[in-house]
Amino acid sequence: MYQRILVATDGSELSDRAVDHAIALADLTGAELVALRVVPRYPQTYFEGGVALAAAEVRQIEKQWEDEARQTVNAVKTRAQARQVKVKPLTVKSDLIAEAIIAAAKRHKCDLIVMASHGRRGLKRLLLGSETQQVLTHSHTPVLVLR
Repeated sequence: MYQRILVATDGSELSDRAVDHAIALADLTGAELVALRVVPRYPQTYFEGGVALAAAEVRQIEKQWEDEARQTVNAVKTRAQARQVKVKPLTVKSDLIAEAIIAAAKRHKCDLIVMASHGRRGLKRLLLGSETQQVLTHSHTPVLVLR
């Protein structure tokens, strides 16, 4: 049914449950798993009162975020390999999370995207939006959302 499943993770508890489902689904269908974590760039602030960091400090923070992302996807790989599921760990640097997820699914020819819904409601959802909602709206690849 599925040849390649992309699971998007941010390392959160809810995201870990989506990872568990993706691993189980890949195991059942014999699919390969692409474990993805998108790493944002450090936000630059130009507003009055904002604190600008030196370029070296920004690089250090971004490197820490990338290291954490690699640890997250490598942990997914370890969990999946315990069930004999082939995994490709992948980290991508982008400020546009949803677009990066969709692009990775397309680039790696995934048949399904699995991700968690973080359940924002009301005004927060309206103002902040939802990466999951953006993926659902713009992806041509089927999306499985877990709550």
